[in-house]
Amino acid sequence: MALDKPYKDVPGTTIFDAEQARKGYWLNQFCTSLMQAENRARFKANEQAYLDEWPMSTAQKQAVLARDLNRCIALGGNIYFLARIGATDGRSFQQMAGSMTGMSEQAYRQMMQQGGRSIEGNRYLHEWEGR
Repeated sequence: MALDKPYKDVPGTTIFDAEQARKGYWLNQFCTSLMQAENRARFKANEQAYLDEWPMSTAQKQAVLARDLNRCIALGGNIYFLARIGATDGRSFQQMAGSMTGMSEQAYRQMMQQGGRSIEGNRYLHEWEGR
């Protein structure tokens, strides 16, 4: 029996719940492996070969290779684990977040300093009906 998940009505938001955790288990384990310098070096030397050591889906591997963090999240990735990919690439969390919103690091930082995105039209997907 599927659980009622009212949070699925929040636009642009993927909640990391038990279902997402199961889906992204190996993706997140791969990210955790990047905490060790030896593994970061192996990954950077041959990303595909290192990813192939993990029982991740092809879609998850492709999302990592493309550094498509939004897709990684949709495929079960948790941003706190995915941040290790950015760190491996020498990217700050602000750079990563900016890339996920289609903004530059500077534009993302400025938006956040000004209080973040407007809530208007961003509360629920059902508000988008008829657009």
